[in-house]
Amino acid sequence: MSSFITTDGTRIHYRDEGEGLPLLCLAGLTRNASDFDYLMPHLSGYRVIRPDYRGRGGSAWTGADTYTVGHEAKDQLQLLDHLGLPAAAIIGTSRGGLIGLGLGAMKRDRVLGLCLNDVGPVIEREGLEHIIDYVGRNPAARTHADLAAALPGAMPGFENVPAERWLEEARKHYDETADGLKINYDPALRQAFIAAFEDENPDAWDLFDALEGLPLALIRAENSDLLSRETARKMREKRPDMVFASVPDRAHIPFLDEPEALKAIDQWLEKLR
Repeated sequence: MSSFITTDGTRIHYRDEGEGLPLLCLAGLTRNASDFDYLMPHLSGYRVIRPDYRGRGGSAWTGADTYTVGHEAKDQLQLLDHLGLPAAAIIGTSRGGLIGLGLGAMKRDRVLGLCLNDVGPVIEREGLEHIIDYVGRNPAARTHADLAAALPGAMPGFENVPAERWLEEARKHYDETADGLKINYDPALRQAFIAAFEDENPDAWDLFDALEGLPLALIRAENSDLLSRETARKMREKRPDMVFASVPDRAHIPFLDEPEALKAIDQWLEKLR
């Protein structure tokens, strides 16, 4: 894994693999570069860049005030500058999709296309409340195996997920210690998330509309509590050229190696060539 220093002195870690059209893969709120491990085998022929946001993964912890979509978007522009890339296509999962929306609207010349994974211009309150339940908190389970056994019951809306996938998820997002499982990101992210949750939560249709002409894809989990069917319908109505997939047996968020997700990503990538 490589790293660079932002203009405010923060060390940001990232993975830069492969050659070809650059794909900037932006993870979910509490996640890191490993969020895209399941997708990586399907992205041969592309240059895949996977950063850890500040406060997550191998990147430096910089405090709640800096854990915002705007701050994280600036970090991505500086990462592209560091790599000497004028632009990249973005695959954004949840939080990463919001960052991608902002970049596509405000820095359009830096974005070749945007694939949104279970996120859109309207975020449902129910989904945000579910995130508040766990963000910044260590789980009660003491081992990866215990957590993997508990996840099917704790993740309503997910069906037909192999036990080994739940174990992979437990290992990706929690460290096993003598004192039990610990989150692998700055706990101050909880404070930042709650502050954003308590603020007004305006929609982002203006940002979405600003993406006119940019190749888009939307992947929605059929059981999502964050991205409603109505919002997805309206997005498709506004952009009938947008690639769309509905992933069955998934809630927020799809793993991105489901057949429906892979087909949509392939169709979107074809538009970028």
